[in-house]
Amino acid sequence: MATTLFPETGPLRSGYLPEQDGHSVHWETFGNASCPAILLLHGGPGDGISPRMPRLFDPDRWHIVAMDQRGAGRSRPHAGESLEALDANTVAHLLNDIERLRTLLGVDGWHVYGSSWGATLAQAYAHAHAARVSGLLLAAVTSTSKFEIDLLYGGAGEFLPEAFEEFRKGAPEGEPGLGMVAAYYERLVSGDPSSQIAAALAWCRWEAAVLTVDPRAETPGLFADQRFSLGFARVVTHYFRNLAGLNPPLLERAEALKDIPAVLINSRLDLSTPLSTAWKLHRAMPSSKLIVIPGALHGTLYGPLSEAVIDAGNRFASGNAKRTKSC
Repeated sequence: MATTLFPETGPLRSGYLPEQDGHSVHWETFGNASCPAILLLHGGPGDGISPRMPRLFDPDRWHIVAMDQRGAGRSRPHAGESLEALDANTVAHLLNDIERLRTLLGVDGWHVYGSSWGATLAQAYAHAHAARVSGLLLAAVTSTSKFEIDLLYGGAGEFLPEAFEEFRKGAPEGEPGLGMVAAYYERLVSGDPSSQIAAALAWCRWEAAVLTVDPRAETPGLFADQRFSLGFARVVTHYFRNLAGLNPPLLERAEALKDIPAVLINSRLDLSTPLSTAWKLHRAMPSSKLIVIPGALHGTLYGPLSEAVIDAGNRFASGNAKRTKSC
């Protein structure tokens, strides 16, 4: 396995999709435009593309496409600045943005990489546009199910009681699980600046506590930025309070994806993304490869999770090379 990220390269192209529904979605490409394409879907939701994320893939063998989802990253408006960023911001809107970007770039089909929330969005895209998906690479695998949300904002507190007690103080009216998400959402969109910032910081402190259960983890530095924290917490709760509107749930229809080549990567003890989700998806997709990483790491930009993603990307690229001579 590779042990380091690929060297940083400047973007080949960048820009914004034509404004739609009041949103201008930012995108950029890296690598070799003559190579097979791979789409990167970030987590959160509300996180944005990290500068390190494209470096998980070999720029000499991939046309790397990155997009900041609505309300996040460099897309406008940003949820940390305006509640309008939550309008016309649903999975259906995100899937339409992906297709608009694919058409703009003239890409017929692509591999799709998603981590955490990005894995949920990648599955939703594959269900909607299976003919466009050459392969799926999913890390820290989620489906945004009720079980996952109840665990992350409820059950995980059994393992982190001190941090969870502080988390509950941020919205004491909320019941653990989905109820906590809903209670925080109301505070985050209340219109009271001090209440909104307090809720955002409390939300992100809990997210950081869950991420750093594994001593190898790194706390996202952006959590200290009020604009980022407010935007992140708003978009997360906006989606999670209604399970991202995914009906029927993704795992109930996962068998429809069984013919798509897929690699699933998950840490065994990740409290953010329980291994059972990746396991159930793997069982529904028998030809998929499931890679289980020891420990509780969640982020894919460092350590053994990044190594597994890099290795899987290289293997997909090698398979591409056998099928095409254009790269």
